[in-house]
Amino acid sequence: MLSKEDNHLVTSVGPGTPIGDLFRQYWMPFLLSSELPEPDCAPQRMRLLGEDLIAYRDTSGRVGLMANACPHRGASMYFGRVEENGLRCVYHGWKFDLDGTCTDMPNEPAESNFKHKIRIAAYPCAEVNGVVWTYMGPRKDPPPMPQLPWMLVPTENTCATKITEDCNWLQVLEGDLDTAHADYLHFVAKGTGGPTGGPLPMHEGDRWALDLAPASIDLLFTEFGFTKAARREASDNRYHYRIYQYLQPFYVLLPAGNDGVSYRAAVPMDDTHTMFWNGKYSPTRAMSEDDRRRPGTSGYCEYLPFTTDVFGKWRYATTAENNYLLDYEAQRSKKLFSGIPPVKPQDIAMTESMGAINDRTKEHLGTTDAAIIQMRRCVMNAAKSLRSHGVVPPGVDTPEVYAVHSASAMLPRDVDWITATRDKLLATPGQSVAAAY
Repeated sequence: MLSKEDNHLVTSVGPGTPIGDLFRQYWMPFLLSSELPEPDCAPQRMRLLGEDLIAYRDTSGRVGLMANACPHRGASMYFGRVEENGLRCVYHGWKFDLDGTCTDMPNEPAESNFKHKIRIAAYPCAEVNGVVWTYMGPRKDPPPMPQLPWMLVPTENTCATKITEDCNWLQVLEGDLDTAHADYLHFVAKGTGGPTGGPLPMHEGDRWALDLAPASIDLLFTEFGFTKAARREASDNRYHYRIYQYLQPFYVLLPAGNDGVSYRAAVPMDDTHTMFWNGKYSPTRAMSEDDRRRPGTSGYCEYLPFTTDVFGKWRYATTAENNYLLDYEAQRSKKLFSGIPPVKPQDIAMTESMGAINDRTKEHLGTTDAAIIQMRRCVMNAAKSLRSHGVVPPGVDTPEVYAVHSASAMLPRDVDWITATRDKLLATPGQSVAAAY
């Protein structure tokens, strides 16, 4: 469990907080390129790390990200005119470019130099493989972008989507580092059709869970965070390993399968809302239509209609209001262990049911929670070191450390998994991921 003080520390992400300052050291994904489909299209409301922002694509096709409030009298720039490589407030016509410079102030006398004294908060952006990133930190020249494996493959070999979740970022990230929950929450009976009528891919839990002992968890600490191996007894004197990575500050690579890797990112919108990135990539093949329809997941995926509200997009139709479509008959008949449609709706139901910010002073962690415990330590230690000593967080200035893959493997019991997988976990362009060996 965490103390009340540490729980507050690790869940508070607004400006001036230790965790908020930590995250601002990193480039962060915040938008799909398709959400701003063409130059001078309609802007988008955003919230990142507790700040209300406006994203837009200018006349030259570049993405800008600036404060929501015009520095004149606070009117929202969401209503602004996107024109001639800038965003113009419609209240009094003040116009700002990508770096926040005021380029026009038509309600001031021609001889006035007032516009040269005014700026709006703006953050640099970059696009890679259909995803827009921003740097909200203090450096005049941003650090290099991370060499995350899905950024190193051809555009057609990766895809992503988002989900807005009504809870703190840490709950979302903890779920993706939690091996034990998949054995139960995501268990689907063989042959069960999904809520949309199609067959569901069998989860790993269908082979290993419920009638076997819990996984043993090994951790290998690295420059980017740590690698986690969940080991289970298998046949023929072998162990089955599911090998994950936690990459600071909020990424997880799920175990590889079918020459592809699913990745997750829990990007904080504010203390009580998270932008969950759900993606997939392969070094050797293009994404299929099914990959692109529901990357990195399986089963039920249906979004509510989008609205222009900052929290009005990328929301699953399974919500607290409809009990996440819980089906007691499916639960009782053992078609679905949870009774909730798989897979991501099950995760959302659990993380949101903890409350907007989980009270970790009341939890009781077990041996399979080792990765969660260490992830919290990584984040808090990095935040405290930055705050107290100005230590640059892991990975910020060493982007190459992120170029790794996850894996799934069957290994003889006398083989060390670290030695056996070390080279296979490096993200080498064009090299197949290790789904099994």
